[in-house]
Amino acid sequence: MSVLTIEPGATPADEEPPDTDERHRLTALTGLAALSLDAMASVAYGPEAIVLVLAAAGAQGLGFTLPVTLAIAGLLAVLVASYRQVIAAFPDGGGSYAVARAHLGARTSLVAAASLVLDYVLNVAVAVTAGVAALTSAFPELYGERLWLCLAVLVLITGVNLRGIVESARVFIVPTAVFVVSVLVLIAVGLFRSAPVSTVAAAGHASVLAGNATTVGALLLLKAFASGCSALTGVEALANAVPSFRVPRVRRAQRAEVALGAVLGVMLIGLSVLISRFHLQPVAGVTVLAQLADASLGHNWAFYVIQFATMILLALSANTSFGGLPVLLKLLARDNYLPHVFALKADRQVHRHGVLALAVVSAALLVFSGGDTNTLVPLFAIGVFIGFTIAQVGMVRHWCGERGRGWRGRVALNGLGAVLTGVSAVVVTAAKFADGAWLIVIAVPLLVATFETVHGAYGRIGERLGLGRIPEPPHRARSLVIVPVSNLSRLTVEALNAAASLGDEVRAVTVCHPDAEDRAHTHTLARDWAQWDPGVPLVQLTSERRTVGRPIAEYVAEAAAAEPGTRVTVLIPEVEPDRLWQRLLQNQRGAVVAHAVRRDTDAAICRLRFRVY
Repeated sequence: MSVLTIEPGATPADEEPPDTDERHRLTALTGLAALSLDAMASVAYGPEAIVLVLAAAGAQGLGFTLPVTLAIAGLLAVLVASYRQVIAAFPDGGGSYAVARAHLGARTSLVAAASLVLDYVLNVAVAVTAGVAALTSAFPELYGERLWLCLAVLVLITGVNLRGIVESARVFIVPTAVFVVSVLVLIAVGLFRSAPVSTVAAAGHASVLAGNATTVGALLLLKAFASGCSALTGVEALANAVPSFRVPRVRRAQRAEVALGAVLGVMLIGLSVLISRFHLQPVAGVTVLAQLADASLGHNWAFYVIQFATMILLALSANTSFGGLPVLLKLLARDNYLPHVFALKADRQVHRHGVLALAVVSAALLVFSGGDTNTLVPLFAIGVFIGFTIAQVGMVRHWCGERGRGWRGRVALNGLGAVLTGVSAVVVTAAKFADGAWLIVIAVPLLVATFETVHGAYGRIGERLGLGRIPEPPHRARSLVIVPVSNLSRLTVEALNAAASLGDEVRAVTVCHPDAEDRAHTHTLARDWAQWDPGVPLVQLTSERRTVGRPIAEYVAEAAAAEPGTRVTVLIPEVEPDRLWQRLLQNQRGAVVAHAVRRDTDAAICRLRFRVY
């Protein structure tokens, strides 16, 4: 522990000491493992989302799978380039929230933050339910226990993240590597095949290809593009969590962002090429990725490796939220939009309150959905597109303000990204509105209103405290300490000793009720007090009602009014038992008195804890 003492007249250093403990921060590789699982796992459902939409136009529609995927890959490249710039411009993290706060105003930044918060929470719930769904597909007898399995996976991921983000990266780097390598091998082998080596996985399953095919119009292609853009969720997570990287933080985060874009782009395009090459048709009950693995590698051990790797990565992709959301909550707390407790760090650079809050809300969503993925999917990915759009527009303002070298090209790049992500956000919201997306439309304004309410409360508190202003010099005032007592004990002695150290005058007060038993107890206390003679007067307060707090509060108010300028303190002695369960044995009078005095007076309250071993 280090101690810094500032002597009168001295000026503290402007810079806070650097954080030299880099062991609990991320490298580019571990950052990729900890923060990109969401994006990596999206290749399991992104291409399938495209195919399912295009299947409405029959075989002709499926022919547009590759062009739509290339458009999404182009948008991915734009987003990666943009978020590299966001990382450099906003090294404190926050992504679209930080960009909007700097260039689009507080209200817009809160919309971005609310959208990201919802998306992060939904990502956890969707990822966990999707992973468990893959498990129950392989072992149908576990289907009835899917909710408990979801909660168990959530507890596991939460526990790992409470150990630190580096610990989570080390745990998840192996399944990430297995999944990526497996998909790349699938693509490489498939490119050398002219026809599927096996179709066992799809055999016996009904095709979902439309019999009465519609024309391939712009609206269908736009809907397929928007659905496939679910593969882009998680691209912003690295920009949100820049402070979690080791120095040089910006360079490491940028490298991880580029690596994520390259690997994700190769996998998306490669799988799309194979879909076209094998003329794959979507079937009920079998994923597109499973069909591709079957067609490329055969129905053997390699097929099951990819299935299990996909299942594990889908479940663990929730870790992206545990890496990004706590940092975002920290920034919101720093800006007074959330309780300051979210800005606190524990050991190993963990924002534990953010991790626990995410786990609790996600658990509630899992219970609400009953562990069913389909209940949650319509709500997913809308928030991230809102964040994408806001970040792109904010970066356009950023470059227009700087007007440095090459600013026009950057404005064009971010402007194109803003148009593409904005259109996608509108299309996805409209397409999923009736399926539950209306909840997001309501939830975002509610979250923004919550942020502003918290900010207003902190503003009022700061004004009362005079934060940001140099206060008047401290001065000594006469002080009166009032100590509630009910009997004589070591607790009474300790309380009076502490009170005598705190104030110029000490008074003990006790409350007497009119019934015979209580009058007898008060008489005994007064007799013993006189015999003890501690040098402190005992004031007896008579109350017709069976209450303790109100008579003491009224006496405190009268004492303060009788002696203006005197600082009145109420010192409440309480026993603190050795065992936690023993606190249930206490009568809670201290809490009752403290509540009454706090409610009805301006006196300071001091609760003295006397430990009993």
